[in-house]
Amino acid sequence: MLFVLVTFVMTLLVVVGAYWLFILRPEDQVQTVIWRRLRTKAAGGKARADLQKRVQQLSSVPAFDAILTRSRSRFQAVEELLDQSGTGVQLGTFLLISLACGVAVAFVVLKVTGMLVAAIPSGLFAATLPTTVMRKKRDSRVRKFEEQFPEALALMSRALKAGHTFTTGLQMVSEEMAKPIGPEFKLLFDEQNYGRALPDALKEFARRIPLLDARFFVTAVLIQRDAGGNLAEVLDNIAVVIRDRFKVKRQIQVVSAHARISGWVLIGVPPTLAAVLFTINPEHLKTLTNSPLGVQLIITGIVLQVIGSLIVRKLIQIEY
Repeated sequence: MLFVLVTFVMTLLVVVGAYWLFILRPEDQVQTVIWRRLRTKAAGGKARADLQKRVQQLSSVPAFDAILTRSRSRFQAVEELLDQSGTGVQLGTFLLISLACGVAVAFVVLKVTGMLVAAIPSGLFAATLPTTVMRKKRDSRVRKFEEQFPEALALMSRALKAGHTFTTGLQMVSEEMAKPIGPEFKLLFDEQNYGRALPDALKEFARRIPLLDARFFVTAVLIQRDAGGNLAEVLDNIAVVIRDRFKVKRQIQVVSAHARISGWVLIGVPPTLAAVLFTINPEHLKTLTNSPLGVQLIITGIVLQVIGSLIVRKLIQIEY
């Protein structure tokens, strides 16, 4: 009787083990891969709410997250900036950093000068510094994306000419191209692969990438889906246009190099001259720093210097 019971248990364990090993385990692995791809952090690590079908968390603090969620429409531009920068910084964290910078600088200026009229503008200016940093990161990321875009279009064109589908071309770009264009195309591929309509996924792609070339790409694909045509040839033409514009841009940079250098020299002369005078004869500048009127003149000079720098920067920027 004991032998029969042991045999039954051993047989049951073998059957259950084989069922788990050859059926349940592969299914669990497939499900794990699917959910991992759904939680993919594209463009620097920011989780996409569209894939996970849930509202993205704006702050790790529940109370602060609830407040931001209720007023989410007011911060849509800031949230879009953070998304396009690819840093993965939450909206709540960004707002707290901006507030901390503004309060800290205003407190220091108030302690040093004792002038509230100087502390408030200084604090407001410092509060905008995180936004400036995010814009720099976004512009750098967009420029890198723009440089990679012609090669991605050429890769998709070759895939179409070889007989692959458009979605397969998206997958090839996502797997073979580096950041930032690889993760962005991977997100585009995953969105349509997991049930989102391709036109909607393409429009969201154009929103994430603030480039005219990305809109050309989306428009060409949508028109080809509705009216037909040779999409591979269209992608080749867009890639050629982008490369030609790069040539024009580099030519403009060469021609305008003298004007740009002159602008930076004009911007750098006043602070450099002040530093030299302070090194040679510190007592000469103490006449200004020890006098309330002198402090006001210094602050006025700094404000005018910033305004002049913005004007010079605008003059030397050439649209192409």
